[in-house]
Amino acid sequence: MISGIIGCFLPVLPGPPLAFFGLLIQQLKSSSPFSNRIIVIFLFVTIVITILDFVIPVYSTKKSGGSKFGVWGCTIGLLIGLWLGPVGIILGPFIGAFLGELINNTDFNQAMKAAVGSFIGFLAGTFLKLIVCFVMFWYWLTSWI
Repeated sequence: MISGIIGCFLPVLPGPPLAFFGLLIQQLKSSSPFSNRIIVIFLFVTIVITILDFVIPVYSTKKSGGSKFGVWGCTIGLLIGLWLGPVGIILGPFIGAFLGELINNTDFNQAMKAAVGSFIGFLAGTFLKLIVCFVMFWYWLTSWI
């Protein structure tokens, strides 16, 4: 469950699928703590949120006038930012999207607009993943009681 929450910030770890896996492991107890309905609902939510995690930043970047360079820059910036700690995780996607747009020969203002859009998309996706993971964590935690 903890690795699922951490995975909300680290792109190398699939946060919600890991948290869902934690729920499935909990189901192996002699008396299953969750109904089949709850498991199916969390499976559906996990699939949807995993897809949205890829769609939201792209949509947000494109909506703000960005290109594929901005999206790739955002992703690369996040990966580089992981080595710089929490500040890098926050600033990496923004700087990466901005530089990606500048490489694409976009003017400064448009590159800044695309970078902000990409960053907002990244934050929105991370926020949604965190909500889902914390809800699953709560269910997991209460199943021990």
